[in-house]
Amino acid sequence: MHRILSTELPAHAGRTVALEGWVHRRRLLKSVAFLILRDRAGLAQVVAAPTLLAGFPEETVVRVTGAARANPAAPGGVEVIEPAIEALTDPAEPPPFDLYRPELSAALPTVLDHAPVALRHPRLRAVFQLSAAATAGYRKALDALDFTEIHTPKLVGSATESGANVFGIDYFGRPAYLAQSPQFYKQMMVGVFERVYEVGPVFRAEPHDTVRHLAQYTSLDAELGFVADHRDVMAVLREAVAGMVAEIAVRADRALSTVDVKLPAVPERIPAVHFADAFDLVGRATGEDLSGEPDLAPAHERWLCEWAVREYGTELLFVTGYPMVKRPFYTHPEPGRPAFSNSFDLLFRGMEVATGGQRLHRYGDYLAALAGQDLAPYESYLQAFRYGMPPHGGWAIGLERFVARLAGLPNVRQATLFPRDLHRLTP
Repeated sequence: MHRILSTELPAHAGRTVALEGWVHRRRLLKSVAFLILRDRAGLAQVVAAPTLLAGFPEETVVRVTGAARANPAAPGGVEVIEPAIEALTDPAEPPPFDLYRPELSAALPTVLDHAPVALRHPRLRAVFQLSAAATAGYRKALDALDFTEIHTPKLVGSATESGANVFGIDYFGRPAYLAQSPQFYKQMMVGVFERVYEVGPVFRAEPHDTVRHLAQYTSLDAELGFVADHRDVMAVLREAVAGMVAEIAVRADRALSTVDVKLPAVPERIPAVHFADAFDLVGRATGEDLSGEPDLAPAHERWLCEWAVREYGTELLFVTGYPMVKRPFYTHPEPGRPAFSNSFDLLFRGMEVATGGQRLHRYGDYLAALAGQDLAPYESYLQAFRYGMPPHGGWAIGLERFVARLAGLPNVRQATLFPRDLHRLTP
């Protein structure tokens, strides 16, 4: 008999069925017992004699064969009766926490230490179903806009990109580094495909021990050519975010209800505020003296998101025109205000989740930007500009940050399967 999933039970009422999964919970009463079976689709209720469940502790993998019977009180309105239960593994050891409870009552370090088991909890697992759907939506949206997906090296020979520290490694006796981003490669590929994107890991050796930083995370990158300025890039990023949200609604509706997440409405045009104006708004509202500050603090990002909800009715906000001193050398300056840049951050529910902008595209501008530096480490990168590159720009979305903000999680590690940070290299 072929296995069916728990969500398929209603279509098999009155028939003999076979289910396979984990013993999620046992409820042993005096004259009857209930086994709640968990599979990738959800939960199913099995009614049995108490003695039948004695050898099947929680998390044991079992096969259940029995009759499907309608019962409005059961998950999905159908339960399995008169079962035969077969263990597909040895009896499981007791987990370090009760996975059948609605909330996992363990501190985050304990959850992360036992991630292979903890992630079985429906609420924890649902977060990564949201992540998978968001990634699928990202690809779908950009594929529809004629982008080409690329895969760039994560081992590089030079630590040339500014903005973060790097992890050095021994590469067959030569120094090498884990890539901080695919930035240089995706710019090069604009000269080949015009529009490219990548979904992949990036590595930042930043000594931050905060709720928003990781040493390795998943970056949703894109770069596109023939733009007028950063506003063209922002418009395409809006399409990508809208595609992510739409695909979550389609693919992960059960996960949304499991974690009680409300999807944001993505406006046709995400509002934008210039960095200088943003600081003026925050300073007047809080009484802070922000003159000379080159970046937004987390508290400023939260305030601006609250302001955007009040002013525009949206949880998404672009902040544009960051000071050039806080942006990498390849960033295009703002015409008429060279101290500012044609760059942006996308804020969502109180935190920056994406950063991007227009890039320099003329070879002479790169020579000027790198004046006084050794150009040898940049040689393969600069080669693309010597042979003609169109005006272009792009962005990078931090997937874990986006999902954490979406699900209302206080720590980005809760949206990361196996976090790598200042202290953690296992599991």
